[in-house]
Amino acid sequence: MAGAFRGGFTRYNGCVSFRIRPFQQAEFETLWRMDQVCFDPQLAYSRPELAFYMRRPAAFTLVAEGDGPEAGTNGGSAGRILGFIVAEAGRKTKTKTKTGHIITLDVVPEVRRSGVGSALLHAAEEQLLGAGAATVELETAVNNMAAIRFYKQKGYFVEKTVPGYYSNQLDALVMRKAIGSSGDRVIGSSKDR
Repeated sequence: MAGAFRGGFTRYNGCVSFRIRPFQQAEFETLWRMDQVCFDPQLAYSRPELAFYMRRPAAFTLVAEGDGPEAGTNGGSAGRILGFIVAEAGRKTKTKTKTGHIITLDVVPEVRRSGVGSALLHAAEEQLLGAGAATVELETAVNNMAAIRFYKQKGYFVEKTVPGYYSNQLDALVMRKAIGSSGDRVIGSSKDR
């Protein structure tokens, strides 16, 4: 969805029209509230945690902004944030290659399975690739079957299980994907923690 990231609106499956754009600081509270809706209270970020991850030096946040009556609240107005992704470039692996990290991917429940999450993930992968990452990794709860299926469909594989990763001692799966083929293209199409 590179065209969407450049400012145009995309209509996925003829259902939801949206565009991917960089986050604006004034939207922080909206994103934090969305995270509270998208995740169990034991998994959702606190305000300080979300702010910490979004402010890390190599982190970036992209939002999917709706366009059209189906996207808005307050009587159907356009401009509603339908989802967001926080990612970080620059983590080095043991082999000295750069790895990107998807910190969270949130999509409001009423537009899930409409392409918003796929577009956000693809845009983040493209940005991570541009920052020199050869792979991307993320964590997701072992019981979040929808997220696990979503990421597997996008080319991620389970690398390992981390026992007690979350504050409620729930285990996490670390999932990984190679995003470069000869270092120049994202493989595949286009949080879950």
